[in-house]
Amino acid sequence: MREQVTRSLLLVDADPAERRLVAAIAGRAGWSVLGAACGQTAVGLLQGPHGREVQAALLGNWDSYTGPALIAALRESRPKLPIIVFADSQSVGIAVEAMRAGASDFLGRPVAPERLLEALAANADRRRAAGELAPVSEKLAPLLSLEQLIGSGPAFRTALAVAAKAARNRLPILIVGEPGTGKESFARAIHSASLRARGPLVSLDCHAVPANIIDSELFGHEAGAFPGAFAEKAGRLVEADHGTLVLEEIGELPAETQETLDRVLATGEVRPVGCNGSNSIDVRLVATSTRAMPDDFHQLLAERVGATVVTLPSLRERSDDIPALTRHLLQRFSEQGMLRPLSIGNDALAILMRYGWPGNVRQLASVLLRAGVQCEGDALTAEQLPHIAIQSRFTARADDHVTPVGARSEETMTGAPSVTLFRDDGHLRALEEIEADIIRLAIGHYRGRMSEVARRLGIGRSTLYRKLGDLGIDTAA
Repeated sequence: MREQVTRSLLLVDADPAERRLVAAIAGRAGWSVLGAACGQTAVGLLQGPHGREVQAALLGNWDSYTGPALIAALRESRPKLPIIVFADSQSVGIAVEAMRAGASDFLGRPVAPERLLEALAANADRRRAAGELAPVSEKLAPLLSLEQLIGSGPAFRTALAVAAKAARNRLPILIVGEPGTGKESFARAIHSASLRARGPLVSLDCHAVPANIIDSELFGHEAGAFPGAFAEKAGRLVEADHGTLVLEEIGELPAETQETLDRVLATGEVRPVGCNGSNSIDVRLVATSTRAMPDDFHQLLAERVGATVVTLPSLRERSDDIPALTRHLLQRFSEQGMLRPLSIGNDALAILMRYGWPGNVRQLASVLLRAGVQCEGDALTAEQLPHIAIQSRFTARADDHVTPVGARSEETMTGAPSVTLFRDDGHLRALEEIEADIIRLAIGHYRGRMSEVARRLGIGRSTLYRKLGDLGIDTAA
């Protein structure tokens, strides 16, 4: 039996409380934490007898003047050491600045346990690309409406059509998709397209909140309801009154919380923890999940939430969307001042389209941002994507689904129309398949307005619904 290698995390310039928190979180995954109050001490630890055990460094309290010098000093001792910067989650400028200085990843405060462990795993795995700058790439999400969501494949257009039609009512929606497929973007877009767009949009990550305080976060609590409840707290349901509540990873809710939430949705009354009375609320629930509801999930709540399901395809299932997505993301980064305007060459697009993208659109945004920061010219080329090129050819990992670039893919690099006419074997697709793609595209483009879809396609509304039935296209909300 092989001896397990000790993994150490070097935590530099963090206050004692934060150091204890990080140590507790990292300890769950078998990491030990070495604390260093300054850069000189950190470099000494790397050069010491246990320096080889350090597999990642985490820099707290980023400073624009001393940070780059600290990264340079650490790199001099360990050139390939993953270095993660820890700072205010709203500081997009800090993330870009840290990347330019050589940082591998960026984490925001307050620390999210799953995000820290994910970053450590990603950066310590030499087979994977540098860690994803999730807090940066996710800045794009609040700015996108349904018509701005990029995708032309049948599965994506079906999801867009269902979301557009469902946005106009108040029923719950469940968005299912792998991590990074854009579930949060879809949730925000549904809110902005709904009649509640002027109301609040409130989110809660059910996976990130400990089970013992999830009821307080969701329903609120009265002062003195439990030890540490020194003041009254309004829950997320009350905060989202007359708006939308997004529950990320709803499948992680404890069983008792599931039952209470189902009762709240059924009655419109929420009772804070420790309170005898209740508050009337009017909230639209949008839930997300990386997988279907588990078998032991509360049956009534599952039926209520799953009345409308939006299923998002992975990026590897729609590789023809990558050129349009890439150009769109580069433009958004430029508009937000993260990057100067950049184009991208076909050699780089071919590499991106061959890669399997286990992190989906979120990972694509992170890779593009990192490559853009390092690019000295006016266009991204294959030279800025060496790790993606290597992994797409040689890794053979289970989650690296290499997609061949065929004739259709060559067309998408130039922004050609997005309905596929030919199969991979060169033969034409069946007419009903092409017609179904066009109808899905039209439904998504016109945001589920079926009268407008019928008018633009030059057919009657009854004919459109008959075709939907014949082609098996589901737009029910």
